[in-house]
Amino acid sequence: MPIKIITDSGSDLPLEYVEKYGVMIVHLPVHFGDELMPENTSTKDFYAKMVNSKELPTTASPSPQSFLEKFKEVEAGTDIMVICMSSNISSTYQTAMIAKEMYEEEGFPNAIEIIDSKRFSGGLSLIVATAARLSLTCSSMAELKEMVLTQIRETTAYFTLDTLENVIKGGRLNRLSGAVASVLNIKLLLKISDEGIVEVVEKTRGLPKALNHLLAKLDEKTFDYEKAAIAIVHSNCEKLALEIKGRILEKHPFKEIVFSSMGSVMGTYAGEGGIGVAF
Repeated sequence: MPIKIITDSGSDLPLEYVEKYGVMIVHLPVHFGDELMPENTSTKDFYAKMVNSKELPTTASPSPQSFLEKFKEVEAGTDIMVICMSSNISSTYQTAMIAKEMYEEEGFPNAIEIIDSKRFSGGLSLIVATAARLSLTCSSMAELKEMVLTQIRETTAYFTLDTLENVIKGGRLNRLSGAVASVLNIKLLLKISDEGIVEVVEKTRGLPKALNHLLAKLDEKTFDYEKAAIAIVHSNCEKLALEIKGRILEKHPFKEIVFSSMGSVMGTYAGEGGIGVAF
């Protein structure tokens, strides 16, 4: 049974996976002031524009119509699974649910399943990549849903940022705490909780130490490397991310690595120099 996978741009899914599995992406609008950023803006151009902008860009959830248009593009007889970024940081999941109701009210035949991943960026890209691969061999939507929910429960995601400026401006971190941390060169090791929100795990002095602590988290888990995959994401610091990838593979020879740059949605809050892993 064919199943079409749809996700949102908060997934930072690499283009190679989009093309290989035909994954559809619903884009979250990103504005610089009153200017709507074109959906096809490259990550390089986005970060350059953000660095030169006096104000932080703003993001919003897609409209239900954006999801509905994607649903209507799917061939009749093909079930649809939508895997959204955490509903605790974005209303994208709720928007997708509204679009599903609209689709069904218009009498379209395809079955639609909407899943709240409780993750975003690397964690979501890992879940979507796995779902896309499994969709080719699973026997039903119910089977795929169960496998995806299992993947969500088992996926752990950590990240650390070089700068806290965007997190503070975006209201994701207390301004006073963030200012003190910046002055003292304190870097935060952050984790995506089971509820899909950002938690501070550790505080370290300097980015190298924070990255060491991030990599140490992989040593706490046992992997079947013939089956396990890892996602590595970066916010406009590909050289550093490739170094981290090399260090990971020296100790943990994952068969599959989902490697990508944070797009405009996650990059807005991460700023430049962020590294994340999900496994």
